Amino acid sequence: MPEGPEIRRAADRVHRQLAGRRLDDAWFAFPELARQAASLIGREVNAVDSWGKALLTRFDDGRVLYSHNQLYGVWKLHDAEREPDTGRSLRVRLVAEGRAASLYSASDVSLWDEEKLDEHPFLSRLGPDLLTHGVTVEQAMARLLEPRFRRRGLGGLLLDQALFAGIGNYLRSEILFFAGLHHRTRPQSLEEEGLSRLAQCILSVTRQAYDEAGVTNRPDWASADRALGASRRRWRFAVFERDGLPCHACGAAIVRTSVSSRRLYSCPDCQSEPR
Repeated sequence: MPEGPEIRRAADRVHRQLAGRRLDDAWFAFPELARQAASLIGREVNAVDSWGKALLTRFDDGRVLYSHNQLYGVWKLHDAEREPDTGRSLRVRLVAEGRAASLYSASDVSLWDEEKLDEHPFLSRLGPDLLTHGVTVEQAMARLLEPRFRRRGLGGLLLDQALFAGIGNYLRSEILFFAGLHHRTRPQSLEEEGLSRLAQCILSVTRQAYDEAGVTNRPDWASADRALGASRRRWRFAVFERDGLPCHACGAAIVRTSVSSRRLYSCPDCQSEPR
């Protein structure tokens, strides 16, 4: 499933397609939304951004179209007069000045007044988005030490969207590796330097995944793998999906385990278990 960086990149593409333009047409497959479609005609799209794995299309009258791709949803961008070549089921279509954005195969779509977004049953449970909400290292450190989070092992905690929205399975493994931390480590057990390093890695690894289309590996390590003919799937990550391969930093074999019912990859030497 796409993680926060992939959803934010999708939001950026829809933003470039529609933002600053007024809707000429709006179509929804869902009856409740279909009844509101006409009220969107003439409305300008102010922005399209993301919160975790949700995409938010913001209109100039203060309404926000919420959509969640779930497992199979996908936005396709196209000319208004040209239908995308797909067998997927159309759920939403927004048309502005000859440009169209069409959402296929998603089922979680709703229209909200912006001031009521904090009442949304999904968004209200999310922590801040690492790419949208301007989280600082200091804020990340403080959040990790909140009473509801500080005593939990990082392997499960980092997947909790109430901590930070958008961290998924590959980001979890990569963040813990670059922070040099075992998945059983708890925030409250870290000295200030270790907590700061963790917070910095949470932000920097997520930002790199966004900037580089899912690549979280160090450039020199990625280059070395590419020189050996490795596939993108192999050189893209530092540890994720590299079980049995040597750690780029120390040479120990990367191991795979299951934490919170999800696979996690780590270096047994660089990420030693806390005592």
